[in-house]
Amino acid sequence: MSRRDFFRASGLVAAGALGGPVLLGGLKKAHAAAVVEPAWDSRFSVCDICFNKCGLIAHVEDGVVRKLDPNPKFLKSRGMLCARGNAGIAQVYDPDRLKHPLLRKGARGEGKWQRIPWDEAIDMAAQKMEETRRKYTSCGQLFSAGTDLHSQFVGRFAEVYGSFNVTSHESLCLVSGSRAFLDTFGEVPFADVLNSKYVMMVGANRFEALVTPDSIDLMTAIRENGCKLVTLDPRYTKTAALSHEWYPVRPGTDMAFMLALAHVIINEQLFDPRWIEEKTYGMEQLTEHVQQYTPGFASEQCGIPAEDITRMARELAAAAPAAMVYPGRRTSDYEDSTQIRRSFAIVNGLLGNWDKPGGLLAARQVGLKGVSYDAPWYDENQEDRIDAEKVPMMFEHEGSFLVTRDSVLADDPYPIRGWFIYKTNPMGTAPNRKKTMEMMNKMDFVTVVDIAMSDTAWMADLVLPSQSYLERTDPCSGLQGSVACACVVKRDPVIEPLYESKPLFEIMKGIAGKMDLGEYFDFTIEEYREKQTRDIPEALGVMDRDGVYYNPSKVYGIYDGRIYKTLSKKVELYNQRYEQMGLDPMPVYTPPVNPPKNQFRMVIGRNAMVTQTSTNNNALLHEMVPTNTLWLNTESARELGIADGELVEVTSPVGRQELKAEVTDKIRSDTVFMLSGFNTLSTMQHLSHGNGASINELLDDDYDVVTGNASMHTTFVTVTRKVA
Repeated sequence: MSRRDFFRASGLVAAGALGGPVLLGGLKKAHAAAVVEPAWDSRFSVCDICFNKCGLIAHVEDGVVRKLDPNPKFLKSRGMLCARGNAGIAQVYDPDRLKHPLLRKGARGEGKWQRIPWDEAIDMAAQKMEETRRKYTSCGQLFSAGTDLHSQFVGRFAEVYGSFNVTSHESLCLVSGSRAFLDTFGEVPFADVLNSKYVMMVGANRFEALVTPDSIDLMTAIRENGCKLVTLDPRYTKTAALSHEWYPVRPGTDMAFMLALAHVIINEQLFDPRWIEEKTYGMEQLTEHVQQYTPGFASEQCGIPAEDITRMARELAAAAPAAMVYPGRRTSDYEDSTQIRRSFAIVNGLLGNWDKPGGLLAARQVGLKGVSYDAPWYDENQEDRIDAEKVPMMFEHEGSFLVTRDSVLADDPYPIRGWFIYKTNPMGTAPNRKKTMEMMNKMDFVTVVDIAMSDTAWMADLVLPSQSYLERTDPCSGLQGSVACACVVKRDPVIEPLYESKPLFEIMKGIAGKMDLGEYFDFTIEEYREKQTRDIPEALGVMDRDGVYYNPSKVYGIYDGRIYKTLSKKVELYNQRYEQMGLDPMPVYTPPVNPPKNQFRMVIGRNAMVTQTSTNNNALLHEMVPTNTLWLNTESARELGIADGELVEVTSPVGRQELKAEVTDKIRSDTVFMLSGFNTLSTMQHLSHGNGASINELLDDDYDVVTGNASMHTTFVTVTRKVA
């Protein structure tokens, strides 16, 4: 069958499936099928399977969610819903889901639990927090939360309880990138890839590690708008496959490449002199600094031909300001991550793409307001966070989990013996799982609130079942969607809560009430929303009608007449604050250490079906990604005597795991890769327990020296064929 015949036949079949009139040869015209009204109710919600929060419509029949569809009015996700979003239904009806409050009865990790009633669980959580405060002060209690619309209530409770010690999941993945761009432009940007003419994607993998609307807009920009995409990645990812050019860059040399781009742009005067004069600070110092970083030098470091580096610099500059080095995440994985990302930001500064079509955009106002409260002061308390001043530029609202973990283990400068955790799984996401287990064992009492028995819950003392996003009432949240939108969303239940699950807010409110802190949670979520939307009173009604509220706002030129939030009040190519703090005011390149003989650098990355550790027990997604494998270069595998599909043993300085090898040409010969989230300790994750390998069992626990961001690309491993 020819291609033309195939599409003709496919079109006829599709038309028939839709009930439309179909003519096949001499057949009579088919009668249109009678329109049958659906038997379900359609209700708006917002996905919670990853951080993107895409709008959806839940179709509910007899109190059961039968289907999830995208909300066509939700511009941030361009009216689409990915595989993970569609699989949200499997999270709700997961047979492994937590159903009742559980109290540990055996040793940690032994898996012995006793079901207890909610009133006893709330009393116990409050009593244990009171004991911790009495023995160790309020700062003896640590609070950790993931990305969720209820997570703000964990921070609120921690503050009124009196603990400075709050960490977020983000300190494991993105804070060094945020720090770098914030310290260059005064805020963290959003990429206008839809209107860009040239996108340099370094380390990020936007067609697998999905971000809305960037993943969708980038495809449109390439296919319809003539945008050129260049990818630098040690792996041949799906993003690399759809790029115009792909370079298997040597891991850890991104900064050398960026400084060489700056070298060419500056020395050939490929920048807008007016922009540089009026809007940037430090051009003179930067010009002198990059002279040593020639394309030839960068070529020797990163393995990309010097002539290609020069050409790419010229192409970027020619397309500017509708050109960018994409501010992705996956380069945030070395001990100098902030400075690596600063080199990204500096090249963007030279391109003059800030606040312009096709460049980097500022955040827009969505109209939400904060809900203030006055937290009590505790005289008998510690002076600061346990991780304070151990890295110079940590975000206090994010903290550093790795620095905190080391401090807890050393009781430095004081002990922490209580831990409250919501919707994050440090046992499954933080590098060096054994060290996290050691931290758990040091605690007097650990309370976990989650929907599933994660590895962190598995090691806890008290496990409280939370509701899924389709069962609960959530506060409003403002979302930024690059050029697509700035919007407000909320969640209302689409079904009645299953089992004995409760929302985090109700749990926090219950514990606060037992500790004479009830006044700080003396409201409903509906009342909280009213305060959030006091300046946009129409928003709640619009969200009821459309599932989303848009506050019309300016997209470009937001900074016209405004100053930048930096010391110089300009884009800082040379950072004065860094200089004052004794940090390098411009990125200084240090060559990465090569893997020792017969070893490989482990790199991490994302898959479109996997969200860290939260989706690997999802039955629908499991069908598409049933396990993880070790990507091993073909030539490297040949030298080791390893065949595709054979079981291998992977050993690092901190752990050992076994999984099957995936022998491929899609990765550098000095690099290996595996997906996260597999081989869980929890037997109540039956699809991922004992399945594949745990990457965080292998990863060493280095961190960025500026922010404390986890450095997940610094681990070297050995790979050997597993003999039966």
